[in-house]
Amino acid sequence: MAKRIRIYKKGGWDRLTIEDFDCPEPKAGEVKISVKAAGINFADVCVRQGLYSSANEFVGFPITPGFEVAGTVVAIGKNVKGIKPGDRVLAGVFFGGYSSEVIAKAQYVRKLPAELSFIQAAGIPAVFATSYYASYWLPRIHPGSVALVHSVAGGVGLSLTQMLKALDCKVVGVVGGPHKTKVAKEYGVDVVIDKSIVDLWAAAEKESPKGYDLIYDPNGISTFKQSYDHLAQCGQLFMYGFQSMLSKTNGHQNPLILIRDYLRTPRFSPFDMVKANKSVMGFNISYLFERQDILGEGLDFTMRKLADKTFRPLPVTTYPFEDVAKAHRDIESGKTTGKLVLTF
Repeated sequence: MAKRIRIYKKGGWDRLTIEDFDCPEPKAGEVKISVKAAGINFADVCVRQGLYSSANEFVGFPITPGFEVAGTVVAIGKNVKGIKPGDRVLAGVFFGGYSSEVIAKAQYVRKLPAELSFIQAAGIPAVFATSYYASYWLPRIHPGSVALVHSVAGGVGLSLTQMLKALDCKVVGVVGGPHKTKVAKEYGVDVVIDKSIVDLWAAAEKESPKGYDLIYDPNGISTFKQSYDHLAQCGQLFMYGFQSMLSKTNGHQNPLILIRDYLRTPRFSPFDMVKANKSVMGFNISYLFERQDILGEGLDFTMRKLADKTFRPLPVTTYPFEDVAKAHRDIESGKTTGKLVLTF
């Protein structure tokens, strides 16, 4: 019998329970995968805490988190082409990834090259799809652009750095501790700003006095306003998270603090954007799951770039699935780098 991580009620780490379940057989256009590894994202923390809007709208509780898996195909539904039982694959899934067996849409399943392990592969679909959308789909990036990337040592930050470097950008990355500098440099970040040591915005201004062409910000209230202010003329701010609004202490949220920070979150004036020639773009790729033209194309693009060595898999920290609460605790701490992955 298969096993999965299940959340029946929003809350802290104690809400992550392990249970047996019968995974159904795949329907037309679906693939059943025996999961060897499942990627962990900060979005999963928001799902657990009841703060992830697409999870609440489309699934609700109980829910199994997880957007990305890697494993072996055990069965295919009708009309599935190019994939067969026994194939090693990775897949993007619309929740449900924290499972030893999962049903995935064939359009988001890709075969693994021999040199890519299940553990490496499980850290690819969600973060590289996010980075693809934010670099190759949404904007037109000009060679020589200067980009500021917050949380650059995380999964999205490291995958985004590789895509921006492939587009001939200079990448200035922000980290929250000295132990993150090395991995950021290894993945191509040109200049690392450690905000635990120096004043972030003074260092950012010194590095690019005229501002930044591109700023990628998953933080929320702590940096959105300053990020916007530090855009160059014709600059673009990309917002895809609110991590600084969430507690990093005990896995629970204080609703009064959430309300306070919501009210303090900057609202960008269209009049100012027109006058300053600045743009603000926000996105959540979980709302794009039906857009095969975006996510499917992003997966294909990523697999090609991994195959030709333009991109490289991310550094991974693994946890047995029984230690899922520890994995969530660690990713919430803000001290991790690269990808966190559950193994089954």
